[in-house]
Amino acid sequence: MSTELTTPDHEYSIIVRNVSKVFEVHADRRSTLKERVMRGAARQRSVFHALDDVSFSIKKGSTFGLIGHNGSGKSTMLKILAGVYQPSSGSVEVSAKVDALLELGAGFHGELSGRENIYLNGAILGRSRKEIDDTLEWIISYADIGDFIDEPVKVYSSGMTVRLGFAVAVAVRPEILIVDEIIAVGDEEFQRKCFDLMRQLRAQGTTIALVTHSLSLAQEMCDEVVWLDHGRVKEVGDASTVISSYIADVNARENAKRAAEESLDFDPDDEFNQNQGIGTCRMIGVEFLNKDLHPSPALLTGEAGTVRIHIRSAQALDNIEVGLSFVAGGTVGVAGPNSRHGGRSYSLPQGCSYVDYTMDPVLFLPGPYKLTVGIFGGDGTIYDFSNMRTDMRVHSSQVVEEPGLVALPPGMWSREPVVTTEEDHS
Repeated sequence: MSTELTTPDHEYSIIVRNVSKVFEVHADRRSTLKERVMRGAARQRSVFHALDDVSFSIKKGSTFGLIGHNGSGKSTMLKILAGVYQPSSGSVEVSAKVDALLELGAGFHGELSGRENIYLNGAILGRSRKEIDDTLEWIISYADIGDFIDEPVKVYSSGMTVRLGFAVAVAVRPEILIVDEIIAVGDEEFQRKCFDLMRQLRAQGTTIALVTHSLSLAQEMCDEVVWLDHGRVKEVGDASTVISSYIADVNARENAKRAAEESLDFDPDDEFNQNQGIGTCRMIGVEFLNKDLHPSPALLTGEAGTVRIHIRSAQALDNIEVGLSFVAGGTVGVAGPNSRHGGRSYSLPQGCSYVDYTMDPVLFLPGPYKLTVGIFGGDGTIYDFSNMRTDMRVHSSQVVEEPGLVALPPGMWSREPVVTTEEDHS
């Protein structure tokens, strides 16, 4: 169970020691009193280990992240830190009162106005009447819901409820703040406002523990993170190091899954026979190779990668060019390299062969793309045209901080601003 740290001036706000949480699951559930009387209590029971021997410590004034796939135990751990759940075994020690943002607005009464709910929710959070009075105007201003503040909460949109719930929760600067992914339900403006305030709290010394699926946010805001996997600690430590390990694991799992589902098939009756063009030669498959020229389900941003185009030709052909088009979102053409423009034309033998297009490094940012392949004669003959019929995925070994579809080569910024006058802009 949660207890207060007894060591004076301890450097940690939270210490989690060997925490496990077990839930009992009833496989044959009796949902009504009648069913319980007529059929008896549910007999089939099993246990679910949501957390298994989890340990970590959070330093005072730091921001600590919990990452991992869905169902890894992150939210369960947060609820234990917040005191909502008690651990089945192990202990949690805290240095001060914990404020939690788990289900914003969950304590609101639908028939009461927003203003009345500020007092109700504030009391639930342990605020005194004076604390609520002193922060009332700030809460109303921050929530920014206008005249709805005096309307019943039952007429609020979910976004308005979240705005008011967040404002109430952070109106009095907490010493320890627990934050779940709930903020993500707000609109873009609200999310920015929330995270700006969390940065201010962090600068003022508040200890923050948060769950997020945004690895870029975790890397930006967190000093350390714990990576949970099926309820166990996979790794804990410096945010950048642990997040990179997590990304590598996600990539490896996805690659293994895709490799098991996909295989290169050169069946002459395959789908590529339905491509456009006269068909004297056909693209019969595409492979993606990593920097070591080993087959890979995905290319890796920032490393060498190769697109290998397999071709079957009914006869020998000369002066052949191969073109590619990389498409994002089904409509946006990102790039269209062409062998002839690259100084290459090919003599294809009768039968099977392949042509490689190598990027060193891959400049595409992570995401799904569609690949179009075209095979043309020097006289303009279209032998084969496979329009967006090949899926291509790009991964990254670390958090990508640049927006967009491609990573530009490093540019050069001016050393300092150049002073101008108003007349220069008239």
